[in-house]
Amino acid sequence: MKILLANKFFYLNGGSERVFFQERDFLLEKGHSVLDFSMKDDRNFTSPYSDYFVPNIDYHKDGSLSKKISQMGLFIHSNIAVAHVKNLINEKKPDVAHLHNIYHQLTPSIIPALKSNGVKVVLTLHDTKLICPGYLALNNGEICTDCEGKNFLKPFISNCQNSRTKALLLASEAFFHKWKGSYVAVDLFISPSKFIADLTSKRIPRSKIRVLNNGIDLDQFQSNFDDRGYALYFGRLSKEKGIKTLLKAHAGMDKKYPLKIVGTGPLEDVLKREFSDVEFWGYKSGGELNEIIRNAAFVVVPSECYENCSMVVLEAMAFGKPIIGSRIGGIPEQVEDGKTGLLFEMGNVQQLSSKIEVLAEDKELRKEMGRAAREKLEREYSLKNHCEGLLDIYSELLGRDVRKDVPERLQ
Repeated sequence: MKILLANKFFYLNGGSERVFFQERDFLLEKGHSVLDFSMKDDRNFTSPYSDYFVPNIDYHKDGSLSKKISQMGLFIHSNIAVAHVKNLINEKKPDVAHLHNIYHQLTPSIIPALKSNGVKVVLTLHDTKLICPGYLALNNGEICTDCEGKNFLKPFISNCQNSRTKALLLASEAFFHKWKGSYVAVDLFISPSKFIADLTSKRIPRSKIRVLNNGIDLDQFQSNFDDRGYALYFGRLSKEKGIKTLLKAHAGMDKKYPLKIVGTGPLEDVLKREFSDVEFWGYKSGGELNEIIRNAAFVVVPSECYENCSMVVLEAMAFGKPIIGSRIGGIPEQVEDGKTGLLFEMGNVQQLSSKIEVLAEDKELRKEMGRAAREKLEREYSLKNHCEGLLDIYSELLGRDVRKDVPERLQ
């Protein structure tokens, strides 16, 4: 099988890139031909197809007014991306194109280009973009699904982005691709959670969506059911991640349990000033981050936005840690309340405080839940299961068992 993999970042920029590269490595290991399509960047990993990548565009960088105006059209439709992907198709002739995070730089305009050239198209739903032009289903920090995949003027009317210019641009993009039928040309959608699949079915027929949980390589994580007596948050320090709710909950506890915060973000300086009794460890990665997670008593995921299939939750489970998580989005699919962790009402400071106290005071319960979390991970979220499920989806799409496309020595 020859497959084109598209993602606008070709380096580890976030959770969607981690999934992208895991799948890419698996396909290459199994002997399939992988064609990369992305955006040029000095941080990119090496690719034999980098000549086909589109020029780098960073919409967040300051620039002249004329430059910003010229970029507005590229934000919606990229002639360059369409031309480059057509060249790649014509020269390499892929069977399938699997698209991940393509918005704004590669643009959904590449979908009809792929389809019109006889390529089957799969798109992974890493977020709520098809329902909400602004990705996060938030209106000035509050959960909002008013657009429902069709009412795209609402961001402009409600000014949910706190910028009518940005809202108008996002609305224009959404209307353009609805008019063009870009997403209609997708053959199958992959959703990492049932929640996102059901939410997206407001726009896409549910019959076109396959649920495939994110996976994690179990061999890379050694569980540790013991701990060094501290609660842990690791992730972005921003409002939608619920970090301030967590810090308020911790501050309101009669008996303070050690809390460590790992990560950076727009709220970092403000939170450090307001909550001085908490350890802020900044950005950590690799082995250093793994050691911090391995020794934690439990991990808190207090999100106040629709998480999909959280890689933070999966990493905590991999190390045998119970999770305290918001009852929102895909988190309740990952965390079994009272078995692998505890759930609380999103934004409820008092309820979160009580959940922290339950685990802080009972080490045996932490061990029991940690073991159950690791077992659930092995059962439902292994990378092997994820990748085998991916091949099943490709086989369904192509009408043949793609495993038989691989030389016998590699099967």
